[in-house]
Amino acid sequence: MTFLEYPDRELMMLSLADRIAGELADFLRREGRASLCVPGGTTPGPIFDTLSGVDLDWGNVAVFLNDERWVAEDNPRSNTRLLRERLLRGKAHLARLIPLYAPAETPEDMLEALADGLRPHLPISVLLLGMGADMHTASLFPGADRLEEALSAQAPLLLPMRAEAAGEPRITLTAPVLAGAMNIHILITGPEKRAAIERAAGLSAQDAPVAAVLKNATVHWAE
Repeated sequence: MTFLEYPDRELMMLSLADRIAGELADFLRREGRASLCVPGGTTPGPIFDTLSGVDLDWGNVAVFLNDERWVAEDNPRSNTRLLRERLLRGKAHLARLIPLYAPAETPEDMLEALADGLRPHLPISVLLLGMGADMHTASLFPGADRLEEALSAQAPLLLPMRAEAAGEPRITLTAPVLAGAMNIHILITGPEKRAAIERAAGLSAQDAPVAAVLKNATVHWAE
């Protein structure tokens, strides 16, 4: 784990957006395509705002979420909705969104179809993750119903996940897919999350799911 501390959040967001853009540009030059996997929530919003105006070959970039709540896109809690509002606009409107939701009663109903859409874009070129104070990342929550399966080296690409802290049912990329990304960035703010990620480094992934991706990750932190 590499830990980068920034003097303030604004500088962190700008610096990380610039780094992500540079990594995507490198993949586009070398391979002609790239994939960007990002979290939902409001914290990465400023990064999305900056990236949306960057001059990249967005038409060859696949964008998808780390995880998604099993709610329709018109629901205020939809992460896909946030992506469209903050990232997939401006120059980045040309990027290809790979969905993690489809209209169905449960995530189990669409698991295979969604995994088939995701598979051609792996391994992930650039992965941006968040982390909760409980040391969850994506929808890998401590105590979640299928966490052990999601942490296994034999895990499928996607799994449905239910946990008390999660609210709605979720669908999430599993630990091997996340840990297999070519570039891994974890974005956190505040003293509570700094203490949590330092604690996670000495715990098992079962107790601190973010530990599953820490080995090759760069952690970006500001107060």
